[in-house]
Amino acid sequence: MAYILIADDDEMIAEMAANVLINVGHACGWVTDGAQALKLLAWRRPDLVLLDQDMPEYSGAQVLRKIRTSPSLYDLPVIMFTAMTGAKDEEQALYHGAQDYIRKPFDPKFLVWRVNQVLRARAERPKHLELSELMERSSGQWPADVDQGARSVL
Repeated sequence: MAYILIADDDEMIAEMAANVLINVGHACGWVTDGAQALKLLAWRRPDLVLLDQDMPEYSGAQVLRKIRTSPSLYDLPVIMFTAMTGAKDEEQALYHGAQDYIRKPFDPKFLVWRVNQVLRARAERPKHLELSELMERSSGQWPADVDQGARSVL
């Protein structure tokens, strides 16, 4: 089970996606604009974010940019979840750090499959580290008394 945040200004779509994901065992919540998404992300880190591109307050691209530049969220998996259909939109979302791109309207089975693919890929990576800790470990500044097992996370 994963905790998934859905940020979408269309409450019907957000509720439908949440119900699909809840029915396969995930916990979901949703917000209707980018500012609410950022506020919630500051309070609790989900396992995955489904992020609409066109929202009030902050667009999905702006929220994604803030996630990727945050020391505590930089490695949070994000799937852009949008009605924008242009190849350029998808290319830019992936370039800016989204792990995947799902177009709306969505097929429930396809949504579940893509979400599970991204979650599985994340599960195979090392546990999340704060950016400052990751930088210290990468630069060799990690204290000598830390066991070798923790160093192998890099």
